[in-house]
Amino acid sequence: MVHNEGASPRGQTGRGLFIAFEGGDGVGKTTQVELLSKHLRAHGRDVVVTREPGGSRIGKEVRSILLDGGDLDARAEALLFAADRADHVASLIRPALNRGAVVVTDRYTDSSIAYQGVGRELGVEQVAALSEFATLGLKPDLTIVLDLDADERRRRMESLGRYDRIEREPDHVHARIRRAFLDLAAAEPERYVIVDASRPVEQIAAAVAQAVERVN
Repeated sequence: MVHNEGASPRGQTGRGLFIAFEGGDGVGKTTQVELLSKHLRAHGRDVVVTREPGGSRIGKEVRSILLDGGDLDARAEALLFAADRADHVASLIRPALNRGAVVVTDRYTDSSIAYQGVGRELGVEQVAALSEFATLGLKPDLTIVLDLDADERRRRMESLGRYDRIEREPDHVHARIRRAFLDLAAAEPERYVIVDASRPVEQIAAAVAQAVERVN
């Protein structure tokens, strides 16, 4: 099922198109990023695929600290994500958009709001303000939220057999994170699409492609 099917027209991203995939762990974002990029390239588009954390010049080091390191103070964690994002936008996302490319990212600012603002209880407004500062206000033209219920998310994560530091958070934290993504989508329905991630991969990809076509 696809909700919130309207999406805002391009305004702030120059000639390119900026698409973000969001959602909890185990929902299939990486798979859908790959399928969408393949679909767009088959239609002749210049596509840049990236991710957060890890897509910037400092991203690999930041990703290692954030996901594979020991416990971090919540504010330190949020600031590291913001530093990675500031460099990510300046060095990769904006230049690609300025040349007319489609940028497809696996996570962006909403993940910080959901995971640090809500999951780590730093506050939505505080983390949103930090993200605004890091990105100079750059928002995706379309954000696709892949949504999955708790039981299916847990089953998928167990099947992977490995967890990073954030994925090891207890179920009640992941429930708050899921709710945060849905609330963000509800607040800006013209810019978000919510897709049921329990569907077959091909059906999800078709729903995503349809949503992108409306803003492409």
